[in-house]
Amino acid sequence: MTLPSCLATSATMSNAAFPDWHGTTILAVRKGGRTVIAGDGQVSMGQTVVKAAARKVRRLAGGKVIAGFAGATADAFTLIERLETKLEQYPDQLARACVDLAKDWRTDRVLRRLEAMLLVADKDNVFTVTGAGDVLEPERGVAAIGSGGNFALAAARALIDTDADAETIARKAMAIAAEICVYTNGELTVEAI
Repeated sequence: MTLPSCLATSATMSNAAFPDWHGTTILAVRKGGRTVIAGDGQVSMGQTVVKAAARKVRRLAGGKVIAGFAGATADAFTLIERLETKLEQYPDQLARACVDLAKDWRTDRVLRRLEAMLLVADKDNVFTVTGAGDVLEPERGVAAIGSGGNFALAAARALIDTDADAETIARKAMAIAAEICVYTNGELTVEAI
């Protein structure tokens, strides 16, 4: 029996039947001993903007860690909760918490179905964490994920060697991404550590 589309959940619908959700550009910039993670606010379903001011960057571990997420929102919140648990288990050990999360994400039957990515930073490190089991440190202090991630990454890399500080670079790079990517807007959430 097939459920009417208004009753079906994303778990019961095929990817072809469920509209594509887009809407995240998350950028991390580390420069001068300061790390900034910026995220835009747009969430799109197909060709429609369904929310313009979503908050996709969060502080964790009592403000010692910043995390930004891209992908399915419920999946991302599940990963953020798991990361918080790992940070409680391994306080002040962000790399270990991220590696442990990535391992669980890759091997757990339920978690491996989650469709999201994380950018995570503390005062010393920035990591991209994926469901493929990757925990990647960025080159040149810049990392990005999401629909407009490549645009923001390119802009930030072009600006990293200027006199601008991390927050200025992040804001300018996100503005450039918003001008190019239709799934990115200028409603930013910016957190620094």
